[in-house]
Order: sequence, then structure tokens, then C-alpha cells
Amino acid sequence: MTSSLPTDYWGRISYLLSKYGSSFLQGAGKTLVIALVGTFFGCLIGFLVGIVQTIPIAKNDPPLKKILLRFVRIILSIYVEVFRGTPMMVQAMFIYFGAMQYLNLHMGMWTAAFVIVSINTGAYMAETVRGGVLSVDIGQTEGARAIGMTHFQTMLYVVFPQALRNIIPQIGNNLIINIKDSSVLSVIGTIELFYVAKQNAGTYYWYFEAMSIAMAIYLVMTFVCSRLLRWWERKLDGPANYDLATTDSLAYTSGMVSFPGSADDMFNEHSRDADREGKQ
Repeated sequence: MTSSLPTDYWGRISYLLSKYGSSFLQGAGKTLVIALVGTFFGCLIGFLVGIVQTIPIAKNDPPLKKILLRFVRIILSIYVEVFRGTPMMVQAMFIYFGAMQYLNLHMGMWTAAFVIVSINTGAYMAETVRGGVLSVDIGQTEGARAIGMTHFQTMLYVVFPQALRNIIPQIGNNLIINIKDSSVLSVIGTIELFYVAKQNAGTYYWYFEAMSIAMAIYLVMTFVCSRLLRWWERKLDGPANYDLATTDSLAYTSGMVSFPGSADDMFNEHSRDADREGKQ
């Protein structure tokens, strides 16, 4: 049976696809789900951290509020620095086995993957959101506060809609990174694309061919996601040129209506009086 196996590169690629093609696709689907869900919840974490980090501390605020807010900011800063400064593979093993050993919490494959990717992405998104919020002109915040909006309302309805456009490229970048970095979750037994490729490669020791298939699938997923995100950016930008709405019949009358007591009305009345005097 071994002698009937292909010996050339493309023959082995074809053989692996014909025999394990469905498992490769299932692994790719799980990778995509982990990346999408992890990026979504990571963005939510980043937005919440960004809101807390941008809450202003006024001089007349109660001392308890100042102390509590500073304490929370210190905790959030530690969270951001730790998860940005350590590899996701180490984080995966630390969270998964630490929760099992010290909290007696046995997380399933999906739960562990979602939690780890979301927490890791949230640390990066927190700094991205903070930068996006600071990029919005301060006059927008001052105007919102002047009409009585709270800080949360200002962030939700005024600042974040404008900051979102600035941070969309980073959101897309995090999604692409999560598609690739989900491969490290194989160390805790998460069955995604890399895990499947390594498992199929071990059957015949065709690691080069199996990883070639995995690389091609990763490339397709990241390429498609990046193009979709760029399309979304262009949609948010809107058209490059704008035409005035002059097709409406009411638009043609703009500037042609004279109201009693207006400057145009007085000018026209003065002109008519001058014409009468000239005729006389």
C-alpha cells in the first residue's frame, strides 16, 4: 500500500486534498469563527476600556470618585501592558491550565478559544480606541457637554462614530492577525486549521505538503477579509464628489422669495419709488 502513494510534490498535495480536504475546510471554518468572535468581543472590551480611560477627572469631583477612577485605570493599564507584552501562546496556556488547576474551571474548546482571543485583542484595541478618541477634535466633546450630554452619551453618540472611521483599519488588522494567530491555540487542544494540518501531516509525514495547503487556505482567508474591510472603508467614506440637490422643484425657488421687511423687499420698494419719481 505504501508503494502506491505518490512521491512527487503535487501528487501528494492532490492526495491530501482528496482524502482530507473536508477536514481542512472544517479547520478553516473553525479558525474563521474563532477570529471573528474573538475580534468582535475584543473590540467591545477595547471600547469599554477606552471609555474608562477617557473619563475626565474634574477638580470638584468627590474624592471617592477620583480614588476609584485612578485605581480602575491602574488595573486596566496593567491588563493592557501584560497582554500586549506577552505572546498569545503563553497566555493560552496560562489561562487554560491556570483556570483548571487553581479555579477548578474546565473550559471547553470553544470557550477557551473565545476567551483567550478576546482578552488578547481587547488589550490591543484599548490603545487603538484611546488613540481614535484623542484624534477627534476637542470641540466636539465640548459642544456635546455644553448641551448637557454625559460623558457616556458624548462617547456613544458624538466621539465614537467619528473615531470608528479612524480605527477601522486597525480593527481589520486585528482580525487578520487573529486568523493567523489562532494557530497557537493548538497547544491547548483547539481543533483549528493548523491543528488539522499537523494531524494530517503526521499520518504520512508529509509536513511540507500539508503546511503548503494550510498556508494557501490562510492566505485566501486573510486576502478576502482584507478586501472586504477595504470595501467597507470606502462605503463609510462615501462618494468623492457631492452634487447639490437642485432637482427638487423647491430648490429652484431658493433665493427668489421675498419676505416682508427683508432687505430685498426694501430694496425693491425703493427701486419702484425711484422709477415713479423719474417718470414724473
